[in-house]
Amino acid sequence: MGDPPAFYFKQSGVVPFRRQAGGGVEVLLITSRKGSHWIIPKGIVDKGLTPVESAAKEAWEEAGVRGTVGGRLLGSYQYAKWGGTCTVAVYAMEVHTVADSWLESFRERRWFSLATAIEQVHEKRLKKILGTFGRIVGEE
Repeated sequence: MGDPPAFYFKQSGVVPFRRQAGGGVEVLLITSRKGSHWIIPKGIVDKGLTPVESAAKEAWEEAGVRGTVGGRLLGSYQYAKWGGTCTVAVYAMEVHTVADSWLESFRERRWFSLATAIEQVHEKRLKKILGTFGRIVGEE
């Protein structure tokens, strides 16, 4: 396989969340493809889709959740892959539907309090994005 096309490096993802009856929110994280760490659903921005539409598609495929994706960018972070640097634009998604089975069900998914979700992710910039999300929803 040759070098991946440039569009592979432009990605989008979501912070899936649900509101708790007593106030506050929980964040859904999934395991990476290899299962070694907790991440958010994310992927390549597909041709013909906006970053928001593509992020919603990734949430369905990787985590089995559907919901409302806000148009406000929470932030972006970068990580190394395919011999280059991927940039991920991150949006919030309020979850309305959780499927019992989904395309990438080999991934573990788990609801965390926001504070615990921040502890669980490894990417420093993603931790900051989760903190920004917390300020927006009043969790800090």
